[in-house]
Amino acid sequence: MLRRWERMVGMLMAKALAISRLLWQLERCSRICRSVSSVNAISRTWPPHPGHCDAYAAGRADHAEHETPKPISQMNPVLTFLAVLLLAPLAALQAAEKTGVSFRTTDADLQRLYDAAESKVAENIVQFTPTMKVLVEGGGYSNAWLETQPMGGEMYAKRDLELALNNQKLFMQAQRADGRLPGMVISGETARTRGFDRQPPEGMIWMPEQDILADFEMFQGYCFPEPAWRMYFWAGKDRAYLTRLYDALERHDAYLWRTRDSNGDGILETWCVWDTGEDGSTRLLTRHAPSRWPFEYPPTGGKLPDPQKPENFSNYWLEHYLGKLTPPTREQVMVPFASMDVMAYSYQGRAVLAKIARELDNGREAHWHKQAEDVRQRLVKGLWDPARSACFDRDRNGKRLEELVHNNLRCMWYGVFTQEMADVFIRRHLLNPAEFWTPVPLVSIAANDPLFRSVGGNDWSGQPQGLTFQRAIRALENYGHYAEVSLVGQKLLPVLIRNGCTFPQQLDAVTGAPSGPKPDGYGPMSLAALEYISRMHGIHLDVEADRVWWSALRGSGGDFSYTQRWGEQTFALDCKGGQMRARLNESELFSCSPGARVVTDLKGTIIEVVGIQPEIQNPDTVITRGSQTWTLSLKPNQVISLANETPKTQRTVPFDYP
Repeated sequence: MLRRWERMVGMLMAKALAISRLLWQLERCSRICRSVSSVNAISRTWPPHPGHCDAYAAGRADHAEHETPKPISQMNPVLTFLAVLLLAPLAALQAAEKTGVSFRTTDADLQRLYDAAESKVAENIVQFTPTMKVLVEGGGYSNAWLETQPMGGEMYAKRDLELALNNQKLFMQAQRADGRLPGMVISGETARTRGFDRQPPEGMIWMPEQDILADFEMFQGYCFPEPAWRMYFWAGKDRAYLTRLYDALERHDAYLWRTRDSNGDGILETWCVWDTGEDGSTRLLTRHAPSRWPFEYPPTGGKLPDPQKPENFSNYWLEHYLGKLTPPTREQVMVPFASMDVMAYSYQGRAVLAKIARELDNGREAHWHKQAEDVRQRLVKGLWDPARSACFDRDRNGKRLEELVHNNLRCMWYGVFTQEMADVFIRRHLLNPAEFWTPVPLVSIAANDPLFRSVGGNDWSGQPQGLTFQRAIRALENYGHYAEVSLVGQKLLPVLIRNGCTFPQQLDAVTGAPSGPKPDGYGPMSLAALEYISRMHGIHLDVEADRVWWSALRGSGGDFSYTQRWGEQTFALDCKGGQMRARLNESELFSCSPGARVVTDLKGTIIEVVGIQPEIQNPDTVITRGSQTWTLSLKPNQVISLANETPKTQRTVPFDYP
């Protein structure tokens, strides 16, 4: 029966897509006929030369002030009606998999922050193509970026599964024939407005079948494999989706190793500033890296456009040009860099390929585990300094870049560090007030480094970024540093409240003053706020492991009620009067004193208890299930198993808060 439904849904979706594309083309022709007199005014050229750079100067490297796609409410009403009519059976089929979150607390400030974050994230939902809603980055960025939107989409799955899945599929649809995934995707409507459907800018490909413009002039991060893998579990274990994801990851990894080890030393390379999304970073600009690189060969030798020529300087060294920096010589351009980031891209891609291979039972799991471990060992040997307990990139001459950078935390997000590497980096650097643990923590370059700059707007030379707060959650959880997630949340949330519950791209590391292309609405910051709340005063679903995290910190959050719906199951956590109580579909599961996280399976059976409070619990943690009670002395990051009903320490990760 389910297979028949799937076939019917597929046919309906195909019909809806065909009709919507026809209507879209008719509407487009009508619009062109009405606007023929103004066609010549549409910019068809790239790059922006003097007078065309205002969009970048005002914000991020969007390269042009792309228009935000229309909100759903403003789309063509005929198209909307037909889409609803034809996809109604799909909606009925998916009803069992709907998700939703609610949170109420007596802490008025925290409630205002939560409500504002929910509202601002929702404003970033746009009709990106005639048949696909997408969650864009927001805060001045109207496109979909590989460094943010797959991760942000998967975080939003607990509220909207279809949207979250679209944020993964969009990038797979835009994959190039040679395997490379796009760093950015632009909506068809925006592309047509700019004339880019007729004359795509250098490094971009117009894809009319998908009604999108794909940008390949930079990698722009790779926060894709793990979020896309988890969406397989969120969305009902669709094997066709998983097979497609496997192919996409395998082809992109092959592309990385085919092109980005240009000197054959076994370390993948970054070729421009935007490959790692570190706009404005002094560590890249002082080595004269080009901002963008739309070519398939490294920026070295005779093929390197001469930056002394004005047209090349304003085109490829755009940040230098806008910053009125002196054009470098070819000899001063120090990229390619042997890159911890790009090595981490490959590691996570291969690690996820191993997971998918196991799920598909295709016989390739051991192969991909070995391939991932090979990447890790190359990174450790080539870029890790055990004396300084951190990774450092190397320039094209093999010289180490001595500055200490937050990219080590990114490596933890990708999972490429060993447990020992993560533990020592956190102890020596992340929690060091002179380096990354500033009053507002997680600066981009260590605060005591000569290259640190506290520059507002969009600059990765210093100020903490919303995207780093967003990544830090998974980066720390990957290594069992749950209490440090609480620490970051305890630092971040009060700053956002003090700033009037707004969500900027950056925060001053000392004062917390906001900055960014726009003062509010930056998706990574608002999603980070919602995720920290779920980890500190709420519920999180670990869908890959079929587990539910029930969390309440002691001494903060007020009396609260947090509800998470997933399909026919409703998980509810109430914390009142110094006691948290968990319910599944109105059946009480357990009660527990706050200051801990109780982990259950999806049926509510207790598996373990986790120390998320950044202090040793005093009094002890008391858990009651039916007539059974456990009294535990719980330390930060300690995991105590209750699977066999007898408490047993399962794992203890160091907690070294100064």
